Amino acid sequence: MNPLHLAARHGPYVLVMGLVAGLLLPGLAEPMRALLPPLVALLLFLTVLRIDPVLLVGSLMDLRQVTKTVAVFQLALPLTLVGIGLMGGWTGSPVFLSLLIMASAPSIAGSANMCLMMGHPAEFALRLMVIGTVVLPLTVFPVFLLMPELGDIQSVLMAVLRLFLTIAVSTVAAVLVRRVFLRAPSEIALKNLEGLATITFAVFVIGLMPTLAATALANPAVALFWVIFACLVNFGAQLVAFFLTRNRITADKVTAVSVIAGNRNVAIFLLALPTEVTAPVLVFISAYQIPMYLTPMVMRRLHQGRQ
Repeated sequence: MNPLHLAARHGPYVLVMGLVAGLLLPGLAEPMRALLPPLVALLLFLTVLRIDPVLLVGSLMDLRQVTKTVAVFQLALPLTLVGIGLMGGWTGSPVFLSLLIMASAPSIAGSANMCLMMGHPAEFALRLMVIGTVVLPLTVFPVFLLMPELGDIQSVLMAVLRLFLTIAVSTVAAVLVRRVFLRAPSEIALKNLEGLATITFAVFVIGLMPTLAATALANPAVALFWVIFACLVNFGAQLVAFFLTRNRITADKVTAVSVIAGNRNVAIFLLALPTEVTAPVLVFISAYQIPMYLTPMVMRRLHQGRQ
């Protein structure tokens, strides 16, 4: 059988294999890190390529709902956390900083692909990702203003600009290719694209896992704490979003909102923030990949029940 079709059929398990490879083969991480930016671009390109441009453009009319969701996720939630942290005196805690960085980040690039793996359209997730990245300079500014511990906002804004350009170029290129060369793609072609996107997503994680592996070897208890914490935060956010929205919006939007509630692009801050800020939360960022890549397997039955 075509290996791409196999990867498409067993997408969640392919992601788990990527996680295991990242943990057991830390030597691959160093050469993989240079490939992370192009892999992000490739994943976006493949995800958009699978979507009919008519549906993608038409869905942009729902800008009000997208903007409201992004505002809650990237502005209201992190500012609430800042207020709680300031009142409790926890702003210097690695646990608090980890929560704040996660809450302030936009959607991961693979959120649309995750929705597809769980049997739902990806358009709404794609819009949330794009709009969330576009407005990140605005939503992150008050957080950094209130939290000087996070460091230089200029570096973050430059990283956001690079990410936005990557999204814009990948999206435009995919739409052009779809309209010119894949106006009516066959089911086989779409399965090939799905399989290739799944493999790309699985390979991406290898470059993000060595910190957790090193911590597990040095102090297994610390590594276990961060894995449990990351799973509670990620899956907890997804479940809260699911139960708050399941009777208010359509099933595909519920899936997108739930996935993005727990799966955020924390790597944007890893690339931009100074080392003294990111050092305490590197283990969390690495451990955070585990619930992220387990999401399609763990949450699929919940969301498929909403179809």
